Amino acid sequence: MLKRKINDFLLNWKNKEHHKPLIISGARQVGKTTSIREFGKTYKSFIEINFIFNPEYKDVFNMSFDIDTIIKEISLLNPKFKFIDYNTLIFLDEIQAYPNAITSLKPFAEDGRFDVICSGPLLGINYKQISSIPVGFKEEYVMYSLDFEEFLWANGYTFDQINDIFSYMKNLLPLPNIYFNKLNQLYKDYIFVGGMPEAVNTFIEENVFSNVFYVQNRIHKDYEDDITKYVEGLDVAKVKNIYRHISSQLAKDNHKFQISKLGHGARFREYGGTEEWLKDAGIINIAYNLEKLDLPLSSYELKDYFRIYYADHSLFVANIDEEAKNDLIINNNYDIYNGALYESLISEELIKQNYPLYFYKNDSSTIELDFIIRIKNEFVPIEVKRKKGRTKSLDKILENSNAIKYGIKLINSNIGFENDKFTFPYFLSFLLKRFFNETNYINWNQKKS
Repeated sequence: MLKRKINDFLLNWKNKEHHKPLIISGARQVGKTTSIREFGKTYKSFIEINFIFNPEYKDVFNMSFDIDTIIKEISLLNPKFKFIDYNTLIFLDEIQAYPNAITSLKPFAEDGRFDVICSGPLLGINYKQISSIPVGFKEEYVMYSLDFEEFLWANGYTFDQINDIFSYMKNLLPLPNIYFNKLNQLYKDYIFVGGMPEAVNTFIEENVFSNVFYVQNRIHKDYEDDITKYVEGLDVAKVKNIYRHISSQLAKDNHKFQISKLGHGARFREYGGTEEWLKDAGIINIAYNLEKLDLPLSSYELKDYFRIYYADHSLFVANIDEEAKNDLIINNNYDIYNGALYESLISEELIKQNYPLYFYKNDSSTIELDFIIRIKNEFVPIEVKRKKGRTKSLDKILENSNAIKYGIKLINSNIGFENDKFTFPYFLSFLLKRFFNETNYINWNQKKS
């Protein structure tokens, strides 16, 4: 059983007084059901209803929103279910198959006797089908595939060991060689394996990559099948076309996703909404170019100039061409596709820390910043470096902008700080939010000298 970050969230949710029903969304196969079932063991009674395997329960939630009536009718369908006041978790799984069941969350919240969790993939897409979303009577949690910290847990590393690693980062001290080399090797394993729980479990059990790659390819195909099953109101072929071309588009020097390159005569307006569908499904992450570097960042995003990354980099590995894949596996060439693999990894870690994705490229292309994140009341550029050397764009923006005080360089090198730039190895990117939350290197009221 993999330890996941959602475990602590669920326990805190349960122990919070007057907690509301919970909706857990996320892409398929990221571990939602497994985590909820494990959490269900903390209750005297755990009741699981799957709307795909048990469609007969739809009528229960269709006919009444009176809790006593709902409980009675569920008991009629399965008399083995036991409803113990204040010690029962009701798990409504595959909620996308019957999203109107979410309307029952309001009476469950008002009644308070039973805890309720709803879960399912593509949940955001199906919200439009719900007749009455119970605003104010639910909590929400988005679950992702394993980040690198969870991957370390899977390999036996403890909270104390990670805290020890973080202490070097927090104090901007280089990691000892034994730490750096071991973490770097584990990160390379993570690059090959990805964060999908089945792939991680396969690697932990077998310690070889052959079956891991099989799992990755199967999940990649499963997601493509989901597109066929769930896309509504859009051209399925166009959605698939975007999904299949993410890796090849990232292979370009500027990594910009260009609809015109998807086929002869392809136009942006004809593909409108397709990339958003994949994003809402939890399959991809989108980074938008900023028209200008100012706050709030969302006000300056260019909707027609974006980069697309897979939500889990294992899909990137599964989708690259055979020559590039062999180069990666045999020669350990992590610079494939112009460094897009590293960029994809960092985009994933930022999303998992709840940073929206933005990048910046000026009109003259003299400055290109891989990511821009907001830290307190500042925006901080991130440059993802494939190789050692100058960070030309980052240096230029720090020298010439009064608004930007600090930058971050992520590279296969040790921790450091020089000329207003924080340098961190790729494998510590999962700690960025914690670093800025627990330090005052960037504070709320500083001014650039």
